[in-house]
Amino acid sequence: MVDFEVWDKLLRQYVDQEGRVNYAAWKTEQPQVLDQWLSSQTTSFLKPNINTLEKLALWINLYNALTISSILKRYPLDSIVPKILGVPNWLAFVWFFQHRSYYVFGQHYSLAQIEHQFLRNELPESRIHFAIVCASVGCPLLRSGAYFPEQVMQQLDKDAYRFINNPQKVYYDFDSQTLYCNKIFKWYRQDFLKVASSIPEYIHSYLKIDVPLTAATPISYLDYDWSLNHRIS
Repeated sequence: MVDFEVWDKLLRQYVDQEGRVNYAAWKTEQPQVLDQWLSSQTTSFLKPNINTLEKLALWINLYNALTISSILKRYPLDSIVPKILGVPNWLAFVWFFQHRSYYVFGQHYSLAQIEHQFLRNELPESRIHFAIVCASVGCPLLRSGAYFPEQVMQQLDKDAYRFINNPQKVYYDFDSQTLYCNKIFKWYRQDFLKVASSIPEYIHSYLKIDVPLTAATPISYLDYDWSLNHRIS
């Protein structure tokens, strides 16, 4: 099983409680540590008998670590969407997630493969969408610590509560009686509907305030912010 202690230590050092990453300090102080850890932990073949909790912690950690490693190599940047003469280069953006550029456990994988093949298909768990990060402001906040098999279910629950109770991601307008929510709920709608009969009812199960949400509640999706989620030293 992969040892997450180095990854955990890096996250605790460079990610604050708001999930913002101090890339500048990370790249200046320890530019090679993350890649060295990834190489040391993923060059051998994955043991076939690991359980579901171990797999969840493993693939969430690796997805996030590979994403952060890629951003560190490119930093400084303002957005995870590359631009050419100020125009978003969506082809390069898609390539970032689709290209099989990560050598893990004897094979080359893309971030999209890790997300869809391992996390969504083999380990169907709706709360992963509050845990895996694309490094943008619009995506879930990066946890300031690693996921561990013995804690991963509780960690995912906390991630869901943090995401859904963040008014920048989800809020209810009492005047218009409309639920405004992050586009993750639109893009991965079918994953959430596996555990709830509607998106409003899924969200209601995690809200800390009493809001009259039902299957009939109108939904409006918020603009997604692709700017880099980072903080300045």
